[in-house]
Amino acid sequence: MPLTEPQKKYLRRLGHDRNPVVLVGQGGISSNLVAELDRALRDHELVKVRARVGDREERDRILAELAASTGSELVQRIGHVALYYRQNPEKPGILLPA
Repeated sequence: MPLTEPQKKYLRRLGHDRNPVVLVGQGGISSNLVAELDRALRDHELVKVRARVGDREERDRILAELAASTGSELVQRIGHVALYYRQNPEKPGILLPA
């Protein structure tokens, strides 16, 4: 289910002070990178990713592919940093506003 604008705003506020946990380099996406992001989302639900890759179109493609590969929602992208959210079905830690 896609996030509503109030939910995205709430998640952006929560993610503001967080540091990037996953770094994407010039090598692009690998299975290990997807597994690391998947683990981080399972543990934290809200994760920042820094993508230091070529041009804007390449970066947007990689960030969209990461969201699709992990089943997460891309909440925000500013420059090289993206914020992803995926609720932990077993024990949710972030309660979203209705």
